[in-house]
Amino acid sequence: MSILLTGSAGFIGFHVAKALLERGDRVVGIDNLNDYYDVRLKEARLALLRGYPDFVFAKLDVADRDGVFALVERHKDLRSVIHLAAQAGVRYSLENPYAYVDANVMGTLVMLEAARRIDQLTAITYASSSSVYGANQKQPFDVEDRVDQPVSLYAATKRSCELLARTYSHLYGLPATGLRFFTVYGPWGRPDMAAYLFTCAILAGRPIKVFNEGRMARDFTYIDDIVVGTVAAHDRPPADGVPDRIYNLGNHRPERLLDFIAVLERLLGRTAIKELLPMQPGDVPESFADIEAARRDLGFDPQTTIEVGLARFVEWYRHYHRVN
Repeated sequence: MSILLTGSAGFIGFHVAKALLERGDRVVGIDNLNDYYDVRLKEARLALLRGYPDFVFAKLDVADRDGVFALVERHKDLRSVIHLAAQAGVRYSLENPYAYVDANVMGTLVMLEAARRIDQLTAITYASSSSVYGANQKQPFDVEDRVDQPVSLYAATKRSCELLARTYSHLYGLPATGLRFFTVYGPWGRPDMAAYLFTCAILAGRPIKVFNEGRMARDFTYIDDIVVGTVAAHDRPPADGVPDRIYNLGNHRPERLLDFIAVLERLLGRTAIKELLPMQPGDVPESFADIEAARRDLGFDPQTTIEVGLARFVEWYRHYHRVN
């Protein structure tokens, strides 16, 4: 049996694929290797996955319905889907909105249709985002909270993915699980995310952009904890007549952005030059995950502090970029 994993050259997809391969699963990975950020980083991740004999890769866009359906037809041993491919980034959605609808909405629709073509489908697990909570004021965010006030196009597309999955679960009984990820960071991370951006700028002596003048807090969640939660969700699909579920996967301990920067400064041995800026359009001042449902159903119990997680990230960054 094989698992179809989309976004396998991406940050989270790479780590999830690696974990599945290391436990003995066969993984059919797809990724379009787009140039939203340095393709060489994606290719380096992919090169590591190619070292596993049970990894098969196809360069393919998830919105390419004919290509995806043909792939499913070729791999008759597919039994489940982990759909992590997406156009990420709140700020970039202001510049290129079409990319978000194509990748996130159409891509998810295609993967749901692909899942319907898999004989004896056991699960479809897909990535959502904490951004769906939008303008909610209540903290921590609970999966039962209203999510009809998105403040970015990225958030709107992610909520659309959840609604599509729910509809397909209702119509066709697809065992779908949505995962709302909260500010994931760690080795092999995306260059547009805070840990990477700040580390690069601090080492180069460039200013870092600190939005809302630093009055921000995030539920920074280390990649290894996210992988454990994602694999657990895949392994424990909805049952007992409940076709679809949604969980928060967060660290359940929001950190002030300025504290996050301070940890990086200590690890790098340098002081950041902070450019204090107003809040960015589409951003929110705080995110904080209520993870009780994930803890109850999936055994999700994140333990990695930012001190430990950022130390691992900085070690990887220095090695990958060959900097002291």
